Amino acid sequence: MRRREFISLLGGAAAWPLAASARQLRMPVVGFLNAGSSVAYAKQVTGFREGLSKTGYVEGHNVLIEYRWAEGNNERLTALAADLVQRHVAVIAATTLTAAPAAKAATRIIPIVFLIGGDPVELGFVESMDRPRGNMTGVAVLNVELIAKRLELLHELVPKADAVAVLVNPNSAYTNPETSHVREAGLAVGVKVLVLAASNENEIVVAFENLVRQKVGALIVSADPFFTSRRDQVVALAARYSIPTGYQWRDFSEIGGLVSYGADRVDIYRQTGVYVGRILGGVHPSDLPVVQPTKFELVINLKTAKALDLAIPQALLATADELIE
Repeated sequence: MRRREFISLLGGAAAWPLAASARQLRMPVVGFLNAGSSVAYAKQVTGFREGLSKTGYVEGHNVLIEYRWAEGNNERLTALAADLVQRHVAVIAATTLTAAPAAKAATRIIPIVFLIGGDPVELGFVESMDRPRGNMTGVAVLNVELIAKRLELLHELVPKADAVAVLVNPNSAYTNPETSHVREAGLAVGVKVLVLAASNENEIVVAFENLVRQKVGALIVSADPFFTSRRDQVVALAARYSIPTGYQWRDFSEIGGLVSYGADRVDIYRQTGVYVGRILGGVHPSDLPVVQPTKFELVINLKTAKALDLAIPQALLATADELIE
């Protein structure tokens, strides 16, 4: 090879990483803010990326994603949201109820697509579901309202239980509305409701010990991301103490939780990704109405039911979306 050709080749090779860096600088950056952990939300992140790809945006190809995980510590969300704003992201995907207010407080300019388990109008995120106005829109899941349904399911599974506990995170926006809904549901079916609080791993253990000490017949776990991030611990303790337990997400039933009822999490994250992609494409958040999931899953773990010596009513067996053997 001639010396001049060799030098030209070296010059071209040196330019490749520079060209790649230049392309990355031109890519829009999405901020992904979540109160949980990357491990607990791996499937949901895949759904989010799928939603983005439906609008033509592929991570690493023509869009970058900056992930910020609070690891179950809601107090970190304010700083994480502020960091995304300082990085001048194009859109913020605030994918938990506690992440959305942190994002809202951080910016009124950058578009925010929320994924929350509550009423965005009551929470002050949007003016109306059809016409959000401002810089926020997204997906609203009936997490709070569904906790009453989970109590009803547990009552069918454990009809002799005259007391049911609800495990909540005292630092969560879910706590007061969930507690109110489950108490109303308890009155309707004649079941006493006991509220147990936990905001760290040790307090979860203490809560289960109190549950056993007070001889409570069943347990409902809040939909708060703190418990999702610690689902292995929660499900293991429910098994250790033989407590029939109801959850929001199928992830819990897949690893041994008795019963779960809630929206398809991958699907709602996929929809969140679609909205982020549409905003990247030029649509204003106020032109995207807040959407709600239409698909809900009832999952029963038959192996766990057998271990608890529970007879599943035929009506539940017939209506379950999945029975895990």
